[in-house]
Amino acid sequence: MKRVFLPILLLMICFGSAFAQSHNTWWYTLEQGKQMYRNGDYGNALLAFSDAKRQRRAMYERMERDFIDLLSIREVRRLGDSLDWIERYIRDYGHVGAADALRELYYRYPRETFKNSAAAALAALGSLKEYPEADHWIGETYLIEGELNLALSQYQKVHSQRHLLENPGFAIELLYKIAAIRRTRQEYNEMERVLLSILTADKMWAGKSLDHDPIISRTPDHEGDSFVKQAMTRTLENNGLNRFIVQYRYNSTEFESAHKQLGFYYYQSGRYTWAQEHLMFAFLIQNSVMLDELKRARYDYSFTTLEALSEEINWNRVLTDYAEKIEYYKTAYFLAASLYGNGKTASARGIWNFLASQTRAGEWQTRAIGQLRNPHIEKVTEMP
Repeated sequence: MKRVFLPILLLMICFGSAFAQSHNTWWYTLEQGKQMYRNGDYGNALLAFSDAKRQRRAMYERMERDFIDLLSIREVRRLGDSLDWIERYIRDYGHVGAADALRELYYRYPRETFKNSAAAALAALGSLKEYPEADHWIGETYLIEGELNLALSQYQKVHSQRHLLENPGFAIELLYKIAAIRRTRQEYNEMERVLLSILTADKMWAGKSLDHDPIISRTPDHEGDSFVKQAMTRTLENNGLNRFIVQYRYNSTEFESAHKQLGFYYYQSGRYTWAQEHLMFAFLIQNSVMLDELKRARYDYSFTTLEALSEEINWNRVLTDYAEKIEYYKTAYFLAASLYGNGKTASARGIWNFLASQTRAGEWQTRAIGQLRNPHIEKVTEMP
């Protein structure tokens, strides 16, 4: 038994100095590039990011070759596809390069991922030649220099390699970056498609269990609304926003911006039902986050009305800054406008009455007062 597991134990021992140095080369080059980028030295930053990619590719190509060379040995070929036997052969005959390759691979992926298959291990080792973090920073550099096409291409490339990212959650941020470029280029159908792909992971909105990553190619699907979504909509339309916030909480902040942007877009294009739906989710997330913050400071705090909540916001710098960042009053205004567009005038007026009393709402206070005097569907000529 010891003889079977000893090779695995040896492979998982701490990295040797030479191995660590090869890691540090491309990682350090990337960090240097980031510093150049932050200092505004974009030309040299781009060179550094490209160098980091080359250094990483060279390291993994060397490891891939070492492992292929081992697998090509006649005695190893006779062992079949078994990683257990191949690891034993490495231990017995001292193939250092192949041992380093497997050690690095097991650092990146759990060994059980490969189901004792040398072919699967080799394929995974080959995929590690890509460096999506460096590609992302290349995209950032192109973006700040106004090269939208090149930046978009980089972001899409990184998203296609999201399984290699050290931070898997960064995939959603990439989609937001792609959507922003689509919006800047006024490619609104593509922007919509990307934002909807983010929301395929929003189980509460989608109304079904989703176990896969969001993908850019997904198309809009507003059919088959969940029972919860229907109940939320009825409460908002029939009982008003205060009752709605009393009854529901939802703080999945990663989806707030996608809902909000889609809500603005659908209002602009006259699709008020869809606008209302997405702005309802966006405004609920915004309020849930602020209510959670207030409850952390005062455990006995409970929501009563938007007017009372706004007083708390005005006295709390963190919440004031957050409300400005997320366009809190603008979201409320267009939620009301969408309700009005759907014929839900009472609920719309309730939100406009709230905004009309908020001096911090600025433009949205003025527009809400105008709507109370002369309610109408606005003619929007561009994305609000």
